[in-house]
Amino acid sequence: MAFAELLERAGGVGLFQALQVFTLLLPSLLVPSQLLMENFSAAVPSHRCWVPLLDNSTGQASVPGALGPKDLLTVSIPPGPNHEPHQCRRFRQPQWQLLDPNATATNWSEAATEPCMDGWVYDRSTFTSTIVSEWDLVCDYQGLKPLGQSIYMAGVLLGSLSWGLLSDRFGRKPALSWCCLQVALANTSTIFSSNFLIYCGLRFLSAFGVAGIIMTPVTLMAEWTTTRRRAVTITMLGCSYSLGQLTLGALAFTLRDWRALQLAVSMPFFAIFLISWWLPESARWLIIVGKPEQALQELKKVARINGHKEATKSLTVEVLMTSMEEEEGGASMKARRSVLDLFLLPTLRWRSCSMFLVSFSQMISYYGLVLDLQNLGSDIFLLQVLFGAVDLLGRATTTFLFSFLGHRTTLASFQAMAGLSILANILVPQDLQTLRLVFAVLGKGCFGISLTSISVYKPELYPTALRMTADGLLQSAGRLGAVTGPLIRMTRPAVPLLAPVSYGVIPIASSLILLLFLPETKGLPLPDTIQDLESQKSAAAKGKHREVAITESTWF
Repeated sequence: MAFAELLERAGGVGLFQALQVFTLLLPSLLVPSQLLMENFSAAVPSHRCWVPLLDNSTGQASVPGALGPKDLLTVSIPPGPNHEPHQCRRFRQPQWQLLDPNATATNWSEAATEPCMDGWVYDRSTFTSTIVSEWDLVCDYQGLKPLGQSIYMAGVLLGSLSWGLLSDRFGRKPALSWCCLQVALANTSTIFSSNFLIYCGLRFLSAFGVAGIIMTPVTLMAEWTTTRRRAVTITMLGCSYSLGQLTLGALAFTLRDWRALQLAVSMPFFAIFLISWWLPESARWLIIVGKPEQALQELKKVARINGHKEATKSLTVEVLMTSMEEEEGGASMKARRSVLDLFLLPTLRWRSCSMFLVSFSQMISYYGLVLDLQNLGSDIFLLQVLFGAVDLLGRATTTFLFSFLGHRTTLASFQAMAGLSILANILVPQDLQTLRLVFAVLGKGCFGISLTSISVYKPELYPTALRMTADGLLQSAGRLGAVTGPLIRMTRPAVPLLAPVSYGVIPIASSLILLLFLPETKGLPLPDTIQDLESQKSAAAKGKHREVAITESTWF
């Protein structure tokens, strides 16, 4: 792995890597707010039909003064399934006979009711405004909320595939900067939406950019970090997602209006867009695509930041050309790789098919869990903070788990445990909310570990020329799962157990695929060519997981 030696000459892991990690943590910190914001901005408040006796001053004027709001509610709104006022129906005419203490349900019939013809009245004690109350996404229109979530995830899906290809074609750095700008513009514009359709369209554009922000920082970190420190830096990136979830809970608790919350999590991307331009392009990628002069400039820039000024003299185009010859193994480095290579080349075929299924199963269950907070507990702010805290704890222990279990086994084990937690929750009665909360939080923690593990594991399976393309394909597979998750949840009224059973069984099945068909990569240098993958297979077969010699500073 010739580039590892070039990276050592530029200082290994030093000040540059510390600054790079700090810069890339900023957009990653805000990604959870984009993905999970609709737990709050699309929360469904308590609601009932609008009725003249309660909500119209003219109607109230004709009511006897002795009747209070509770009596008026009784004669205007029928009781619902949970004996609370019905959320979607009202009496056609006031049922005064229900004020009789001896009145029963037989005193009125379904024929005496009608849908909410004049709109709804919402409880604004928790949220002053949500998109649900803004555009009446309740009762016959309640399916529009999960549909909107699926549209958003479809944007992330298409963005993942597109940015993977574009990043391998035009570079990682411009992709990241453009995505930050796109998210800032599209997401800020949603506060001016006049209807739900425009809102979904702008959220789709934002999701397209979010996909690039999810993918690019991981690849940039992996390609600028030495083998031994790679898992640590990517784990730090994962922890920033957990902190982002904690931040979202605090912001949502403070800002109870959906437009204010939307603005708060969108404006920082303008600043991140400006900050991101200092980042160097991946020199590893520049070498692979045949741009040695530009790669040399980036390596010298990194060497200066790391305090290795002598490296700026020893690093020359001739050194890079020698490195390229070693990397290419006799093949033309300028030959373009395509997404088809992921399935046509025997070494990559099993990896790509297996990881496609793993990514899909992980996301269908993860978003099935985290986008349904209102079904898990009454205090969604506390639940979001708990999810973020246990996610942070889980991600922080990932590096420790890697040292004992390896990358593949850690990913498979905790993906299976997350599925088992979801299945266990099915067996807990609805009235045992505390126990249901425990299983939900346990499942979220297991997903935190598995998501960090897959971020470390994926770059180690593919060569540099195809790494972002492969990541884009796998991100798309995951987002396909994220699109499917809310759609499965729409079947809850008809088949209540379909969603939780699917969310539990699918990740358990994918963990078996991991163990049966994919290799362990612990301690192996990042592959740059197809030939490196073959060397990996040979090393794994012989049990020789070699590491690059390290002479690093101790920034981490």
